[in-house]
Amino acid sequence: MILFRKFRVLILMVFLVACTMHIMIDLLPKLEKRAAGSSSSAGGGGGCSCAHTPGEEPRSWAKQRPRAAASEPGWPNKHSLRLLQDFSNEPNSNLTSHSLEKVTERAESEKRVRQLQLGSEERGLMRDAASGQKQRAGQGSSRLKALYEHPLYKPDLPHLSEDDSLFNLNSDVRFYPKAARQQEWHNEGNAEEEEDSPAGEATGESYPNWLRFHIGINRYELYSRHNPVIGALLKDLVSQKITSVAMKSGGTQLKLIMSFQNYGQALFKPMKQTREQETPPDFFYFSDFERHNAEIAAFHLDRILDFRRVPPVAGRLVNMTREIRDVTRDKKLWRTFFVSPANNICFYGECSYYCSTEHALCGKPDQIEGSLAAFLPDLTLAKRKTWRNPWRRSYHKRKKAEWEVDPDYCDEVKQTPPYDRGTRLLDIMDMTIFDFLMGNMDRHHYETFEKFGNETFIIHLDNGRGQINLKRSTYLRLQLLAKEEFKLSSLMEESLLQDQLAPILIRPHLEAMDRRLRLVLKVLADCAEKEGFLSVVENDLEGQPSSHHHQAHRGR
Repeated sequence: MILFRKFRVLILMVFLVACTMHIMIDLLPKLEKRAAGSSSSAGGGGGCSCAHTPGEEPRSWAKQRPRAAASEPGWPNKHSLRLLQDFSNEPNSNLTSHSLEKVTERAESEKRVRQLQLGSEERGLMRDAASGQKQRAGQGSSRLKALYEHPLYKPDLPHLSEDDSLFNLNSDVRFYPKAARQQEWHNEGNAEEEEDSPAGEATGESYPNWLRFHIGINRYELYSRHNPVIGALLKDLVSQKITSVAMKSGGTQLKLIMSFQNYGQALFKPMKQTREQETPPDFFYFSDFERHNAEIAAFHLDRILDFRRVPPVAGRLVNMTREIRDVTRDKKLWRTFFVSPANNICFYGECSYYCSTEHALCGKPDQIEGSLAAFLPDLTLAKRKTWRNPWRRSYHKRKKAEWEVDPDYCDEVKQTPPYDRGTRLLDIMDMTIFDFLMGNMDRHHYETFEKFGNETFIIHLDNGRGQINLKRSTYLRLQLLAKEEFKLSSLMEESLLQDQLAPILIRPHLEAMDRRLRLVLKVLADCAEKEGFLSVVENDLEGQPSSHHHQAHRGR
């Protein structure tokens, strides 16, 4: 009995010692941090012992979320955050995050410097070439400026009635909840004036650029040729603070919805392949990765072709830790973050195909570039109609699409609404040429704004995968872009230099666009020789009788 009591006392003592050690281990980092803070303050701030450079966040995965988020139920606490270190596959991965910081602080700092140096050398070569091109473009004449001064880029739109504008500035804008209640984007210094002004009476210039972009959408275009709001919006996409991130539902690949401090939103497509990587010839068009640089290039090509049907897109270098992981409230996205064996921050999200550790998106060490496409107006405010592309691919490994095997398919389409009248069929041809120049074979659907019915333009969305009657305006611009003084590849190169991630396309991609343009013009020339010019090219630059549209389509 006495032996049994001694044994119980021994067990109790061991338990108390274990608890005491556990408490000391948890308190030790806080005491160290407090001691470091007091010593640094006593020394005037000159003895900083941080391993990371100023302005850079530590790479520690033990960093907690902001208190408001950390206190929410369901979010992992600091102990479960430490478990993420186990993904590093390193000998010390089972240490706590605090002790890991202590052991590897100097090594991690030196390694990070080496990685940044290597990465910067790689990108520096391309950036130096791009900056040199920017300087030469600034010193010499601008082909892009000369192009936009050409008469083909001067025609005015018809007079816009109230029915031709997507929104009415005085009434519809009030339905934007944030725009109606918040005035944080107004010019500073006019606080008294803002307080006295009702939200609905604010001038258009006082709205954020994303809202001004929405207000400018009309029946004929997403934005006007020389609208200064577009340039300002592109800058916002690059510089606005990211306040929240969520995964976009649907799709085969991961896309993120990013919200900004000014209440704007954009679709982020992260970099999955380098600019030099080519799609293997044995890949099907529907199994290729989406390319972020193709999204950026599509916006610039759309402007050069004077279509103005692609929402503004800009490239941005994003900090995956600070601007994605730390601000997301999407738990499914948050749980997919991990540290790679190379000590880079990675995540993969959720989607139907390429969302797994094998297809993870990794930063260097936590920086990743991607494209940000400005959102169109919310569907509750401006409904859009989705149309099946008549010339979509079969999306099957063995079957061909109907248009590839049926010689009468084109005639059937021309007799089917909405392709039997108006400019819809011609707009489809514009879109087809646009996709061919981009190398995009994945245009299965397209959209239009429901308010404008069938008499409106086609919105060119989702350009990541990078039949013929034609408008005369498009035909003349294609001919212009084939001339040496307005060479398409040179114009694209100059236009893309404006993007933060320049160079966007490498030389072989630019030269491929010139080759494709020559192919388009050759097909047009062959059709015109066979069917007659007026049967292939429809004059949209002057008023034409309504019957001319049907006459022009007979030769297709």
